[in-house]
Amino acid sequence: MSETLYTDDDLLALSGIQHFYFCKRQWALIHIERQWEENQRTVEGQHIHERADDPFISETRGEVIISRAYPLISYRLGLYGIADVIEYVRASEGITLPGREGYWKVCPVEYKRGRPKIDERDEVQLCAQVMCLEEMLHTRIDTADFFYHEIRRRFHLTITKELRDLVISLSSEMHHLFNEGHTPPATTSQNCKACSLVEICVPKLTLKSPSVDLYLKKHLKDAIESSILSGMHRREI
Repeated sequence: MSETLYTDDDLLALSGIQHFYFCKRQWALIHIERQWEENQRTVEGQHIHERADDPFISETRGEVIISRAYPLISYRLGLYGIADVIEYVRASEGITLPGREGYWKVCPVEYKRGRPKIDERDEVQLCAQVMCLEEMLHTRIDTADFFYHEIRRRFHLTITKELRDLVISLSSEMHHLFNEGHTPPATTSQNCKACSLVEICVPKLTLKSPSVDLYLKKHLKDAIESSILSGMHRREI
């Protein structure tokens, strides 16, 4: 893991790493330019998170203790956020908990609106949560879970070195762009159809916008052609 340590003033929203993986321009519009549009997916997603993120709920189910809306922070990644649910499972080794005997394994559970994605946007977000918890609790976490609301299923995620390296790379690039105040140019992809900011980003218009030089050349050409046609019209009269 990178040895660079960020300060409180440097911290970026952990939730943004999913946006960044999905589309760097979308992330910049939200986190640098502070623009946001809600669509059905974001509203439903917020509703699901509100049901999971109740900071006043802590429960015990047999050998499992459940904590909700757990605050996260990493000065190595420069990220802060909230974990939906943290499960502490009794184990032969792990961390100790105040007022509890024995050892406990830490397992974050991230609640998602839909179903598993074809890319790793969900995985990088959950891995970032894991890396925050490891730093905060001085422990090692090798697995975490998703619960996908649409299909009502829970999936295990193995936290690999490759996934950790990807999170480090993404978070570093996020900080670089944020410090530069730079919003990447638009590109078009299948992701645009599901993007809540497509009406603000307008990638097709942005991509088709001519440069200043091309605009001036076209304007001059149109003016010359108009002048020639006007002269021909006068001669005919």
